Amino acid sequence: MQKQISILLLLLFAASYAFAQDTLQAVEVESSRKSLKKSLTATANTTLLSSKELLKAACCNLAESFETNPSIDVNFSDALTGTKQIKMLGLTSPYLLISEENIPSVRGASQAYGLSFTPGTWVESIQITKGAGSVVNGFESISGQINTELIKPIKDIPFFLNAYGSTDSRFELNTHFNKKVSEKWATSLFVHGNTRVSKNDMNDDGFLDNPLAKQINVLNRWQYTDAKKGWVSFINFRYMNDKKQTGELDFDPNLDQGTTNYWGSEINTERLDVSAKLGYVFPDVPYQSIGFQNAFNVHDQDSYFGLNQYNIKQKSYYSNLIFSSIINNTMHKFSTGINFTYDQYDEVVNVNDYSRIDNSVGAFYEYTYDNADNFSVILGGRLDNHNRLGTFMTPRLHARYNPWEKGVLRFSAGRGKRSANIFAENQQLFASSRIFNIFNAGGKIYGLDPEIAWNYGVSFMQNFTLFNRSADVGLDFYRTDFQNQAVVDVMQSPQHVLFYNLNGKSYANSLQVEFNYELAKHFNLRTAYKYYDIQTDYLSGIFERPLQAKHRFFGNLEYATHIGEKGKQWKFDYTFNWLGKQRLPNTGSNPPDDRMPEFSPSFSVMNVQVTRTFSSTFEMYIGGENIGNYRQDKAILGSDDPFGPTFDASIVYAPVFGQMYYAGLRFKIK
Repeated sequence: MQKQISILLLLLFAASYAFAQDTLQAVEVESSRKSLKKSLTATANTTLLSSKELLKAACCNLAESFETNPSIDVNFSDALTGTKQIKMLGLTSPYLLISEENIPSVRGASQAYGLSFTPGTWVESIQITKGAGSVVNGFESISGQINTELIKPIKDIPFFLNAYGSTDSRFELNTHFNKKVSEKWATSLFVHGNTRVSKNDMNDDGFLDNPLAKQINVLNRWQYTDAKKGWVSFINFRYMNDKKQTGELDFDPNLDQGTTNYWGSEINTERLDVSAKLGYVFPDVPYQSIGFQNAFNVHDQDSYFGLNQYNIKQKSYYSNLIFSSIINNTMHKFSTGINFTYDQYDEVVNVNDYSRIDNSVGAFYEYTYDNADNFSVILGGRLDNHNRLGTFMTPRLHARYNPWEKGVLRFSAGRGKRSANIFAENQQLFASSRIFNIFNAGGKIYGLDPEIAWNYGVSFMQNFTLFNRSADVGLDFYRTDFQNQAVVDVMQSPQHVLFYNLNGKSYANSLQVEFNYELAKHFNLRTAYKYYDIQTDYLSGIFERPLQAKHRFFGNLEYATHIGEKGKQWKFDYTFNWLGKQRLPNTGSNPPDDRMPEFSPSFSVMNVQVTRTFSSTFEMYIGGENIGNYRQDKAILGSDDPFGPTFDASIVYAPVFGQMYYAGLRFKIK
């Protein structure tokens, strides 16, 4: 397989390099810019990741784009699907508002796999905001917001190619085509395909470490810009088809689906998205604008996990109208508007039908006072009426104060409310013999009440010079207090998973300390220590949140040589992650061979990448993930009897696949 990868990449390299030499005459050299930025004047605690940051690792999709950022924790959700799950402030992605160009994107049916449906090469930048987000974007955000900005057609280059291959038999191809149709219209066509063609079982447990997979993903974007009249609009059309097969090595879906011959799983997802954004800036009043966002999507997933059947189809419509202006002067700004959300769920778990329709309409108002010198505050509130959550208020506050030069202190507080999609968000538990039990308390969402939480946070950042080199330190602390939570209880019994309303306390404390330093010119160090105190009252007592390390350490080294003739350059990147022990779900009543300890061992994971830039239009990269080859012992309980009572592939605290190496190339026509 490694030989096949090498031959493929050499052929691509030869063809692309020859094409580049014949076609391209002019060379542009750009000065180096920071790929990760934190502002001293922004009111919210926001980190900006540029496209340059995404090139530092094999971020083939959005879920893999956070490996070099300390604000986000990346973990595998199970031992079978290879799906990476992200956490912020110790809470999983359902408690984040994940949006694409400020339109909510990963929600509902797409919570488990939605981040893997956005290829990394499509992304222009990512904004990560800690704490309760803006009321403009909705009421669901609790621990933070991740907003992705896609490449704009008006700024895009005529052609881009990215080819990728890895030793775990994963191959990807991305092509971008851009055309300036007229002075005001531009369009881009993004085509992405990936596949995994070989079966891997590095730990010899008889199960695939990674799924066999195929995905085709096509996006057509149109942009209209009339700067003189103040109009700008975007229209997106997107289709995605994703297929995954996993399970035992000998599983054949044509013969074994629905039988106990071999344990297997297929997850087939089809998705259609149409969205439009229209913006108008008043030519004579540049601080006043109107924005109108609309999005429609259909997400259709058919899947089974052994004998567990799970199908969900979600049809959604989202609309948001925003008016922004000032009060007297530009130090006093406001945004107000209304939005509407409609979600139709057709959801079947085995023989049980949980179909429903959710809809909400809300109005918001957000006031901003910004004294650019040293103080700003954003105070927002919204009133929503939801057919299941009722009528409720959502307050949010963000404040910034610069006590001295290059120092910034921030505070935030806010309330979030959401309906937990307990099956879509916990699909990894279908890959087990657990029996699902819902303690019906008379609520309107699976018999449960809505989740409600308050989030409070304070952060401080100081930039300074150390030995004539730039440095900065950061400290932030956030607390999330749940008034109610849809508790997912795997502490009661290894044969059951219980869902019920919180009876007692549930909270998440998150402390992060960062130190970043420019060791030498173009040689940068990032470090971060994170401490989590996350506890929940379960039926059997108070426990730490399972599969969450209390202590984590992150380190990243990046070095780039001087940009030489025709843009030639070397780039080196090294990332180190250490995770302390993690509380594991209860397996105490299992037979001795299928038990796990109360806590996992601590471990570390190292990733590296080397990039060779031959010109401003062509580069190649090679890299490795988990180069220390750390693998979890006994990733699948009961693997010798997958239809028995102890089978469980959901208790994953560390990598299942060992070392993985990859190579790829990027080619542009400017």
